[in-house]
Amino acid sequence: MSAAEEIKSVKDLVSAEEWALRVDLAATYRLIAMYGWDDMIFTHISVRVPGPEHHFLINPYGMLFEEITASSLVKIDLEGNIVMDSPYFVNPAGFTIHSAIHSAREDAQCVLHVHTDDGVAVSAQKGGLLPISQPSMLVIPNLAYHDYEGVALNLDERERLINDIGDKKLLMLRNHGTLAVGENCALAFVAIYFLERACTAQVRAQAAELNMPSKEALATTEAQSSTLFTSGVDMLAWPALLRKLDRLDPSFRD
Repeated sequence: MSAAEEIKSVKDLVSAEEWALRVDLAATYRLIAMYGWDDMIFTHISVRVPGPEHHFLINPYGMLFEEITASSLVKIDLEGNIVMDSPYFVNPAGFTIHSAIHSAREDAQCVLHVHTDDGVAVSAQKGGLLPISQPSMLVIPNLAYHDYEGVALNLDERERLINDIGDKKLLMLRNHGTLAVGENCALAFVAIYFLERACTAQVRAQAAELNMPSKEALATTEAQSSTLFTSGVDMLAWPALLRKLDRLDPSFRD
């Protein structure tokens, strides 16, 4: 029996609104695994539960992303306390990063953080993400940077994370990985998708001499970049992604 199969459904124990968020968050974990952006049981995606308590859902530490279901997600508060019975606990580093952004950004309903090979490679480059591909030009206007301070176990780092991301939708964690926030799981996923595509393109393109776009092209693409971070793209892409997951394995909905 898998870890996911041992989890009892919590659908009847939470509101319909929270259950819908759980399904979307579980789907996001499965999509990260499907695209090969997971890091075994490490890295995290979280969703804030509506209400004044600032509770949020995060992955159970010890489960692979491909195993995560709506019922297995762990609900915690901003102090890291588990507020709904669960046989699992959460990764302390995940709590530090996600609690920081959820506490400061009302628009950060979903916070998505990964450690991909290409994302880490670009995060370690002095110049950061370069405007050498269409995906990079679309995300750079909404990209901020945060310097590496060690494994994110020090709660004091939260203030610096908040200051560094500011009002941006994307954060490059130097020497560490990438992060996206969104008003919902769909927007956060679309944002990280384009950032990761940009990082992969950069790592591959650096094998040869780079061709830099014109200043005019950069300005035009920057003006068009807001379309990635507003409702519309998510309404088209997200249902298609859910259909794909349902064809592959619909157990994320359990």
